[in-house]
Amino acid sequence: MGEFHKIKVGDTIINSIDWEMTPELTFGTYESWGGRERVRNNDERIHYFFIDNWGERPKLCLMERGVKHARIVAEIDAPEDLVKRCVQNQGEVAFYDRTFAIDERIRTWLIDHVLDDGDQSLVNPLEEAVVHEDMGRALPVWDGKRDAGDLVELPAEPLELSDEEVLELIRKWNFYDDERNPGGSFVNHLHRHDRQTVVDQRTGLMWQQAGHDISSIRSMARSIVELNEQGFSGYHDWRLPSIAEAMSLMEPQANDKDIHLNTNFSKEQPFIFTSAQRRPSGYWFVDYKQGRLFWSSGTIPGGFGRLCRSLS
Repeated sequence: MGEFHKIKVGDTIINSIDWEMTPELTFGTYESWGGRERVRNNDERIHYFFIDNWGERPKLCLMERGVKHARIVAEIDAPEDLVKRCVQNQGEVAFYDRTFAIDERIRTWLIDHVLDDGDQSLVNPLEEAVVHEDMGRALPVWDGKRDAGDLVELPAEPLELSDEEVLELIRKWNFYDDERNPGGSFVNHLHRHDRQTVVDQRTGLMWQQAGHDISSIRSMARSIVELNEQGFSGYHDWRLPSIAEAMSLMEPQANDKDIHLNTNFSKEQPFIFTSAQRRPSGYWFVDYKQGRLFWSSGTIPGGFGRLCRSLS
């Protein structure tokens, strides 16, 4: 853990900072149970500093982390050039990797200026807001019929696909993909089944309206087994969607929640696993935030889950 220091965030005193924890390590430690140590207490919380580089300028933040728990509790007014230099030293990174570990310069600055009896005016607490997601205009209620006369049979089986085969698939079904087929558009016939599920009569699929938190492919497989044992929404045959099935929900224009989905789907699953693996390696994900299909490891960063089932 290194040196112990405390920081006051509002009226709360946090007694220790984990200097070894980084955004890259948190997934293995708190989501996949396969990182540097196995956390056995679900109520345990640790705190670490990191750089958030998703906005117009990078920010130094204090994160509170636990099993299935992540909350930024404060932003720190650090010198802008200090934070920018840390980001620049990361080198070339993937687009979706925009959170970074702090460097030794920032650590030293924190110890000298903020922690313990430092300047509390540099610590800006962030309140934990309760947000109720806008699910848009209500869909018509599903009448129980499998299709509305124009059912299409999308490929549903798990596959291993190369980049060239994925491009062919996207163009065949005219799915929107910002990089591969920016002029694409696939028409759905969405209906509400219950408060947790949506039916697309065109593809004959029932979908989770929300879904599963980010996890590794192994953890996701276990979650699916558990969901089917519980009989989510009255059914026991939920599964990961194929590439074609997941891409069929992609909308050409981002909605008011800044995601390429019908507003009746939650924005909390921005990129999801599909059942397809990539040849020669990796897994295929559908990214509704960026409007594209991409491949990555099934462990880091992992993915969210939005499961489906066939009506027949």
